[in-house]
Amino acid sequence: MSTALIVVDVQVDFCPGGALAVKYGDQVVPRLNKVIKTFEDSGLPILLTRDWHPPDHISFRSKGGPWPPHCVQGSPGAGFHPDLDVPHGAQIVSKGDRPSEEAYSGFQGTDLHARLKRLGVDELFIGGLATDYCVKETVLDALREGFSVEVLKDCVRPVDVRPGDGARALADMQNAGARLTTSSKAADQLAGTQQ
Repeated sequence: MSTALIVVDVQVDFCPGGALAVKYGDQVVPRLNKVIKTFEDSGLPILLTRDWHPPDHISFRSKGGPWPPHCVQGSPGAGFHPDLDVPHGAQIVSKGDRPSEEAYSGFQGTDLHARLKRLGVDELFIGGLATDYCVKETVLDALREGFSVEVLKDCVRPVDVRPGDGARALADMQNAGARLTTSSKAADQLAGTQQ
């Protein structure tokens, strides 16, 4: 079984102070950095998704969407959180980069599935932002595509538009077949497989 890490949308605009901030979103960064280091040390693939919206994206309120403008291509807010360790060899997957297409999932309108297949990956560890939107949709699509998925539950944070959305999203992912784990368990598991 070949394993990869997917870090979902840990971007400036989704962290405190950003245009569409997830409460405590920056708290995932140190934990994700530990997992990233473990994957890097093990020589395993690391992929980072990012919202990469044009200025007139369909999800923006000015176009009738639900959100304020965020993660506009080339803007500071579209950058990864400055404390997130992005390895030199990591692959970047841009989504939502066409004006008329929404994309919560890292698989939607991207070549993520093809990249993972080329790498021979069949197991994914997934963390990032936000639990109840892009993480959930990426996990559900990964399961539909036949991947085994472990969600790093201490490396995600929800928007919680409705109280409890984050907890419901974790339950939805688990009910669909994902396993919930933690960054420390993932590191121990990966270290064990490399010995």
